[in-house]
Amino acid sequence: MTRNKDLKRLVRTRMLKTGEAYTTARAQLIRKRSDTNDSTPPRVAPRTAVVAAPSPKIFAPKPAEYATLAGMSDAAVKARTGCGWANWVKALDHQGAAALSHGEIAELIRKKWKVGPWWGQMVAVGYERIRGLRERGQQRSGSFNVTKTRTFAVPVSTLFDAWADAAMRKQWLGGVSLRVRTATKPRSIRLERGDGSIIAVGFLAKGSKKSSAAVEHSKLPSREAAARVKEEWSARFDALAAELSTG
Repeated sequence: MTRNKDLKRLVRTRMLKTGEAYTTARAQLIRKRSDTNDSTPPRVAPRTAVVAAPSPKIFAPKPAEYATLAGMSDAAVKARTGCGWANWVKALDHQGAAALSHGEIAELIRKKWKVGPWWGQMVAVGYERIRGLRERGQQRSGSFNVTKTRTFAVPVSTLFDAWADAAMRKQWLGGVSLRVRTATKPRSIRLERGDGSIIAVGFLAKGSKKSSAAVEHSKLPSREAAARVKEEWSARFDALAAELSTG
């Protein structure tokens, strides 16, 4: 496991230096290791003209653009973490965060600067967007996600049951194939669709007769699929509201 993590870290470092894709950088590192371990004498390559490789393009926007790219205002992140985006980018660059995975960046923020888990995730995502490591709505894996929130005029336990109970769910969600992966009443539920995408829902009580559901639908294959799914959730939320209103 440690060797795999070390290799991934080396791959990300090479990606930053060369601009290569992950698979290309990994293949080159593995080839170099094989060449180093090979006891046969190296072959002499024919003399050819040397062409300098182009310098990799580093995504370095101006600080004034940070908040727009991150998708969160400088004032909001500063109020919750004590630092604005310019300071966060400078500090994370100093720690070599651009070569780390999303989870490693969030963990670094949590441990080194004592930021809570939720805001640690927000800062990590914002930094990745600023540094061009992911687009808005895109995961580091290359897949996309969408979010949707709606408030309903029912207690939070009723709203949770509308998602957790298969028969109730079918009334407003239709014939979509879903498998419940985890559920914690009345706080959250995580479902997997037949296409492999993941639906994570968080529930929040807003009084005795009002609650909200926040959906994050992830592992979507493209921006077009994400746009289509976002529209579908608007329609599904309308159906859920109608179903809850009828009791």
